[in-house]
Amino acid sequence: MPIIVSMLEDGIACVRISNMKRRNALDLEMFQSLAVLWPRLAADENVRVVLLRGDGDQFFCSGADLSADLESQEGIADLVDQALLKTQFFPKPVIAAIRGGCVAGGLELAMSADIRIASDGAKIGFPEVRWGIVPSGGAAMKLADQIGQAHALDLLLTGRIISGTEAQLIGLVSSVCRAEDVLPSAIECARSLAENSSVAVQATKRCALLHRTKRYARMETEERAIVEKVKASGDYKEGKSAFLEKRSPSFLDIRGKAK
Repeated sequence: MPIIVSMLEDGIACVRISNMKRRNALDLEMFQSLAVLWPRLAADENVRVVLLRGDGDQFFCSGADLSADLESQEGIADLVDQALLKTQFFPKPVIAAIRGGCVAGGLELAMSADIRIASDGAKIGFPEVRWGIVPSGGAAMKLADQIGQAHALDLLLTGRIISGTEAQLIGLVSSVCRAEDVLPSAIECARSLAENSSVAVQATKRCALLHRTKRYARMETEERAIVEKVKASGDYKEGKSAFLEKRSPSFLDIRGKAK
């Protein structure tokens, strides 16, 4: 199974993204698995904390698998919403252990975590605009709330990739350490959360985040309409083709001429 769930120890569930041949990219089955998994973990009284990680040490997750033609799937916007916890409130604390690449939809999944621990050399960012794509799995809607407008728009509009160290400086990750220390640090953090009052922890998270989640749900309809217009554009088609063909895209300028 590409989404592997196990209990590390009492109270701590580990969710592992396992698709190393595709840089831990998320295909349709993986989106479906995540969408089903989150409600199950929320209802499981044995789970107090969730640790989210990628398989191997090269990639946490490289985002959606563009070769899977996900946009042609009926109900894909709802599925992405549920899988990435875009507008869904998950009551239990989530810790993301980020090593290697964490970009696009992979970073949007990591954004759903409450605590993010990254390697100092991790590669983190939202390169979607470089390929004519809107980062609509939560980043465009939520990033400014998490790290402030200036830092958010810098990342979203340039598409640049930053290190784990820079991500900590702008508040995108909670802490950084050497790559080999990321998982031990995340497990230690999970243990400390699991030892706290689960009732108090979940109530505190609800007080801190539930109002934002409700606001995101209200924004979702308008964002989907914007994204559909982009998907119908020539830039989206050219960007996706260029990505799959491993070449630089050739977008048109405002006069309709190739840049």
